[in-house]
Order: sequence, then structure tokens, then C-alpha cells
Amino acid sequence: MGKLIKNHWARLIVLTAAAYQIAASLEAFFWPKIFFDFLTKLLDPAVKPLPILQTLNLLFALITLAYEWPLKYLAGRPLHRSIEARMLWLPLCCLSSMLMYQGTNPALYYLIGCGVYFWAYTEGEMVCAVPWTLPKRIDRKPRAEKA
Repeated sequence: MGKLIKNHWARLIVLTAAAYQIAASLEAFFWPKIFFDFLTKLLDPAVKPLPILQTLNLLFALITLAYEWPLKYLAGRPLHRSIEARMLWLPLCCLSSMLMYQGTNPALYYLIGCGVYFWAYTEGEMVCAVPWTLPKRIDRKPRAEKA
């Protein structure tokens, strides 16, 4: 069996969260609701009469899909290969998704994906320029033994 490549696993989790967030934001256009409305009604203007939070969630999800898939012109760039940038972006997506009632599940997926990206970062993994490939090995010649 091979070694688990955590950044590929995290990418799949985040892609799932982004797809789910798109569906949740589209549903929220028809049934707007803030998750924390049982505590306060101060956040209700974020979803009705103008769909500010729904639009923000839709934009975040589309950007995340373009970033994680990635788009052809984005693949291989330093921003795409950066796990640190992902660990800064995903909590923002998680926060915006968490505020919307329909987006609580994608928020959990984003948190799990961010945790797996952190695990990959601590183990020194790198995101390859071409998605879904393995990093190239550097073949080093063994040292000549002294007799």
C-alpha cells in the first residue's frame, strides 16, 4: 500500500464542501435564514431583503472550486501550490458558510479540510504544479564507501 497524500485528501474534502456550499447558497436565495437567529435578530438584514450573505457564499464557493480544481491558468502558480494560502482562505469560507443556516454542513467540511491541510503542512507535503500528481523524486547518487 502507498502512503496517504494528505493534500490530495484535503482537496477532495474542500471540493465537496465548495459544491455543497453552492447548493446551500442557491437554496438560501429561496429560503433565507441566519443560523444564529434563535439568539438574535440583528443578523437578519444580511439575508433579507437583499441576499448579501447568499451572494457572498456563492462567490466564496466558486472561487474555492476554481482554486482547488484548479483552473488552467492558476495551476502551478505559487499561490496554487501554497498550503499556507489555503489555510488562510478556508476559515473565511467556513465563517461565511457557518452564518447561513443552510451552510452548516459545508462549514464542518471546510474545518475538516483545513485540519487535514494543516496535517499535510506539518509533514512537509507540497502541492504539485499539475493537480493529482505526485511530487518528483530527486535521485541522489549514493556516496562511495571508503575501503
